[in-house]
Amino acid sequence: MDVLCFFDGKPEALLLYEAFEEKVFSGVDGVKVKVQKTQIAFSNRHNFAFVSFLPVRKAKERPRVYIVVTFGLGYRLESPRIDAAVEPYPGRWTHHVLVCRTGEVDDELMGWVKEAAAFSDGKR
Repeated sequence: MDVLCFFDGKPEALLLYEAFEEKVFSGVDGVKVKVQKTQIAFSNRHNFAFVSFLPVRKAKERPRVYIVVTFGLGYRLESPRIDAAVEPYPGRWTHHVLVCRTGEVDDELMGWVKEAAAFSDGKR
């Protein structure tokens, strides 16, 4: 029910989220989900991925329907799919990927998310 409330203002984006959530649960063990006001967090020992509506692109460059998948790695990932990457702590990079079609929830994105889950699980 919390997930439905999160997408209340953007119901078309729910399908994108459901495609992402399904692949996270099928690819990562022991995942917990926490719906917050501005994001949905996926965690094992620590948070490793998030879904939100962050404005990672200028408004005129954003599609009408989208989600932003955010994940953390120990290095800066170089890919044209990465809309933004920041290093909030030394050796911890946060990456943002805008997803506007279910086909973009693909092996490449999920490989990064699985790597983020392993990186998160290894943190002290």
